[in-house]
Amino acid sequence: MPKTEDISFGYLLNDITLLFRKHFDRRAVKFGLTRAQWRATKVLYHREGLRQTELAEFLEMEPIAVGRVIDRLQAAGFVERRPDPKDRRAWRLYTTAQASEVIDDMERIAHELRRECTAGVTYEEMVQAMNVLTRLKENLQMLDGVEPPMEEQQGESEAAVPSTLQGP
Repeated sequence: MPKTEDISFGYLLNDITLLFRKHFDRRAVKFGLTRAQWRATKVLYHREGLRQTELAEFLEMEPIAVGRVIDRLQAAGFVERRPDPKDRRAWRLYTTAQASEVIDDMERIAHELRRECTAGVTYEEMVQAMNVLTRLKENLQMLDGVEPPMEEQQGESEAAVPSTLQGP
C-alpha cells in the first residue's frame, strides 16, 4: 500500500479547481462577473465597508490582485470606493444597488454548481473530505508559521461543513 505522501492528489485538486472555475465562469458571464469578482462582491455584500487589505485577507489573495478585481468591479458598477472617515489615505469598499440585484442569481448559480459537483457524494463523505482537506491546508499553513483558527484547533465539527461548502 502506498504511503499517503506518495499519493499525487495535487493534480486532482488542481483539476477540480480549474473545472469548477470554468463551469462557474460560463454560467456567471451573463452577469458580467468572473468567479474572483463574484467572491469579492459576495464578501463585500455581507461585510460592507472593508478596506482593500481586509478584503484581501478574507479572500486569501494578495492586496495588489484584489486591487485589480476591485478596479474592474468599480468600472462595471458593482462596487464603489468611499473615503474612510477616520483615515484620509484609506478607502472603504461598498457594493452598489446593481450588485444587490445579481446577488441572489449568483447564489443560485453557485448552489446549483455545488449540487452538480457533489452528485453521488453523501453528506458523510463530504464531511470526511472537508476534514481531510482542512487538515492538509492547516499543515501547509503551519509551514508558513500560520496557526489554524481556534475553532479548527478545537476539533472537527460537522456543523461547520455546510458553510464551508457555500463558496463558488
